[in-house]
Amino acid sequence: MLNSISKLSPLANTLVFLVTLYLATANAAAASYNVVSFGAKPDGRTDSTKAFLSAWNRACTSRNPAAIYVPQGRFLLGSATFQGKYCKGVSITIDGTLVAPSDYRVIGKSENWLLFENVDGVSIHGGVLDGQGKPLWNCKNSGHGNCPTGATTLEFKNSKNIVVSGLTSINSQLFHILFRECQNVKMQGVKIMAPGNSPNTDGIHVQMSSHVTITNSKIQTGDDCISIGPGTSNLWIENIACGPGHGISIGSLGWDLNEPGVQDVTVKTVTFTGTQNGVRIKSWGRPTNGFVRNVLFQDLIMVNAQNPIIVDQNYCPNNKGCPRQASGVKISDVTYKDIHGTSATPVAIKFDCSSKYPCNGIKLQEVKLTYKSQDAQASCNHAGGATMGTVQPESCL
Repeated sequence: MLNSISKLSPLANTLVFLVTLYLATANAAAASYNVVSFGAKPDGRTDSTKAFLSAWNRACTSRNPAAIYVPQGRFLLGSATFQGKYCKGVSITIDGTLVAPSDYRVIGKSENWLLFENVDGVSIHGGVLDGQGKPLWNCKNSGHGNCPTGATTLEFKNSKNIVVSGLTSINSQLFHILFRECQNVKMQGVKIMAPGNSPNTDGIHVQMSSHVTITNSKIQTGDDCISIGPGTSNLWIENIACGPGHGISIGSLGWDLNEPGVQDVTVKTVTFTGTQNGVRIKSWGRPTNGFVRNVLFQDLIMVNAQNPIIVDQNYCPNNKGCPRQASGVKISDVTYKDIHGTSATPVAIKFDCSSKYPCNGIKLQEVKLTYKSQDAQASCNHAGGATMGTVQPESCL
């Protein structure tokens, strides 16, 4: 071969060299690490936590963007933290199912089941995460106490440039997916499933994060389909099917005195089916310097939702820690546009705002909500704003 190459023209030699260099670079760039090669067993019984962490560490130390592959099968994992202080651009493709331990006490006292912390440019494609939360839900619903809080299935913390697509999360012990202190997140084509009576199983929770996009997803769970916590900004939610569940909620806010606000949130093209709420803003009835502003709820369909549009600023369960206090959360510039459907209760629109800081800049435009084929009702308390176009029930602003 060398003799043959030596007889080629200088141009041909150059072309051969460039092709060889390209192939070598392509092979390096396509470095892929199969978790089975590190000892993971797809039998659903063998603890594969160390194997997954080993594959992660190899991918993180790669000089080129690396890929981790999880083949078909069921892989048992305990609590695992995938840290990435020096880790960038890892793609994880999952064709199989990751399974939490069947004994909820194994991870029940852990804050997380799967945690990605300080990562940059990580993407997860496909796969199923099975939190096996039913035994813990039964414990909590029994009322006997002595149950652990439970673990969030998947959390990204202090991370940026994250992509999650085609992932399915089922039967989480606690929250399914959580983003905390993250920037530039894109989530699409996600399925989240848990029974309507599974406690505290929020579908997706976003907190202290900015520039997050959640699209084209289906969420069935026992708590909020999507919950929006303090410090969230530039959040875009679109094309979501929600139900069963508690709807899409901003809050609870206002537990801490010094709490960052929520701003620049868009929620559009969402169908709520049999949910406890449609779109909700909720704050504790206690002092705080938090706020909610510049929010748009648009193109929503309510199918027998109990509280299609609700603002509750007097949240104080069991009258503990907040009785007879006014919420300090300042709510302004919230628009409800093109919202139609049915309410499961007579009051389809309820604005119960703070007596100290009334809601202002509330806008209702082209809203039509009915109750049992009749006119529904609207209720306002310390709320100011305007209506445009047809609004039914008649506005109380």
